[in-house]
Amino acid sequence: MTSVSTQVFLVLISLLLVLPVVEAVETGDAVALLLGVVLSVTGICACLGIYARKRNGQM
Repeated sequence: MTSVSTQVFLVLISLLLVLPVVEAVETGDAVALLLGVVLSVTGICACLGIYARKRNGQM
């Protein structure tokens, strides 16, 4: 089973490969989309980490 970071990397690379094909998407939109994806994944991982620590009694 591949790690989560490898899966996220593959998703981001696939987005980069697909986005230039669509002419309606400009560079600024692509950067905003990628930034939103990265921040969303980071936020979800942070929330899961806090939840796991609370559940294990480490906090």
